[in-house]
Amino acid sequence: MDGQMYIPTYQDMLEAHDRIKPHIRRTPIRTSAYLNELTGAELFFKCENFQEPGAFKVRGATNAVFGLDEEQAKKGVATHSSGNHASCLSYAAMLRGIPCNVVMPSTAPQAKKDTVRRYGGNITECEPSTTSREATFAEVQAKTGGDFVHPYNDPRVIAGQGTCAREMMEQTDGIDIAMAPIGGGGMVSGTCLTLSTLAPEVQIIAAEPEQADDAMRSFKAGYIIADDAPKTIADGLLVPLKERTWHFVSNHVTDILTASEEEIIDAMKLTWKHLRIVMEPSSAVPLATILKNKERFAGKRVGVIITGGNVDLDKLPWTL
Repeated sequence: MDGQMYIPTYQDMLEAHDRIKPHIRRTPIRTSAYLNELTGAELFFKCENFQEPGAFKVRGATNAVFGLDEEQAKKGVATHSSGNHASCLSYAAMLRGIPCNVVMPSTAPQAKKDTVRRYGGNITECEPSTTSREATFAEVQAKTGGDFVHPYNDPRVIAGQGTCAREMMEQTDGIDIAMAPIGGGGMVSGTCLTLSTLAPEVQIIAAEPEQADDAMRSFKAGYIIADDAPKTIADGLLVPLKERTWHFVSNHVTDILTASEEEIIDAMKLTWKHLRIVMEPSSAVPLATILKNKERFAGKRVGVIITGGNVDLDKLPWTL
């Protein structure tokens, strides 16, 4: 599939949605009068933290797993991930009854490792850097022969993530801006894929931690800048853009905004308190950037994708 870079299409997203509907949840939209008043915008939160494995990544993972032919499925799937993709791929593999091997950084939250194991995934740990992750993964895949489902630089995964924006458009009476956090760019790419056809007038704004701002720097420079091992409480956003996600970001994203660690924690507290839902730090980055740039969003209808809710309850960022 990677010989010549295949860029997924709107049709791929539609087919993905049909394929995954029996296995995922159509997550609800939540609103908060308080957060609307605070930001001056009308915010629609798409709650992907309500997926069974707790994250949007179940969409792309399920599309990849259920798209395999019988022969390849016997060897299972393999990936590297700091957490949510690992959990979601293990979950999808469990539903299909096939093996799943995962390489995870030793620093990944215990809650995420526990979830992978609960769904039957086999974990091999690596050092917390992109270099170590990819080298360890090459060894694991050579041994198992599992189909490599990249956390985001995979057309099946991007097409699957694009189904979230399709649902969000069906569940709201139209929005002016769509927002999602950006690490490797899978969700943002899926959003671009869907909205560039379905609602090209919608601006797509990505949100990123200041301490892992390689996507913003790439966006400004016009080429991919990759940090090897950034440190931020938003542990789902530690990875760099790749060729496919860069294609969508460079062609369709309107802007990338950043927030400090303190701003991310404040936004996370606000959503726990006023939306009354559990979200992880990565998911709070969009709201943090909206609060930081209120004039940019004032009077706008903004769809915000809450990407996940897998937090280590013994290590909440405001208690550390």
